[in-house]
Amino acid sequence: MFIEQPAKWLRWLYPNATWRMDPNEKSVYLTFDDGPIPEATPFILDTLKQFGIKATFFMVGDNVRKYPELYDRIVKEGHQIGNHTMNHIGGFKHWTTTYIINTYQANEYIHAHLFRPPHGWMRHSPYYWLSKYYRIVMWDVVTRDYSKKVTAEDVLENVKRYSRNGSIITFHDSLKSIGKLHYALPEALKWLKEQGYEFRTFE
Repeated sequence: MFIEQPAKWLRWLYPNATWRMDPNEKSVYLTFDDGPIPEATPFILDTLKQFGIKATFFMVGDNVRKYPELYDRIVKEGHQIGNHTMNHIGGFKHWTTTYIINTYQANEYIHAHLFRPPHGWMRHSPYYWLSKYYRIVMWDVVTRDYSKKVTAEDVLENVKRYSRNGSIITFHDSLKSIGKLHYALPEALKWLKEQGYEFRTFE
């Protein structure tokens, strides 16, 4: 539960970040981290298009540099975009200056006003600095689609168990997750629609 839905104390560490949207509205916000890559992004986009759903993609700058055609498709199909650093660097493994520079390098390719730190953590100094220039979006539900210990059925169950009004739901646009998403993503979208949720993106 701690991983799938962050505790209040974790949310307090980054008080100005967005963890959950309006709990009074029956809507969810789908997000996909770490892409774009040719092995995963086209399937995700095809599935979203099939269901008529828009999502937010938190992209790694170096992946956008390598696969600009996938970035262009994401934008062309009406999805929101966010910065996920240039090289998916950990927030506690690098100095503040290095982290901020890496983020700004990414935005030369991504051109986003949204930011999500890789692994969901960063030092307070880059957090306060970046929050002046970006809307920092965290999560309310992590599907754990990246984990070797989790099956595709588990990913779907995490969506069903933890999603609620205003949830920001995190999937991954990556090699680690795509095998599970072939089953879990369409089934999750189908279930969320059956529950009456609207799908929204961030402004």
